[in-house]
Amino acid sequence: ARIGLANGDEKYLPARDRGPQKRYVRDYVDARLSIGEALLPFLFIVIIATIIPSQEVVAVLYIVVYGFITVAIVDVVVLGFILKRRLDEKFGADRVENFRFYAAMRAMQMRLMRLPKPQVKRFQYPT
Repeated sequence: ARIGLANGDEKYLPARDRGPQKRYVRDYVDARLSIGEALLPFLFIVIIATIIPSQEVVAVLYIVVYGFITVAIVDVVVLGFILKRRLDEKFGADRVENFRFYAAMRAMQMRLMRLPKPQVKRFQYPT
């Protein structure tokens, strides 16, 4: 079951990951390069850097962190609009399920930690 989940086999996926629209969202998010993927490693580096005794450096780091988070949020909002348009074209505007939170959470995870594992290569967008 764990291997089936990792490979994206439909019968092993939890209900939140099933269906052709969710597969399309997963493939689109996995194909694009997202700023949110770098958020966790970046925050780890910032935590280590806060050990520096200079208050000015720490203040600048906090400003940079807030800027990075803001850019990541804007990126996810733009992703939502792009996916909405593409899902409307592919599945019909009246048949599109709720996908924005699902896409945002997947876009914020590092690619190596996503389950089910990415089935497409970078920049290999679904049609």
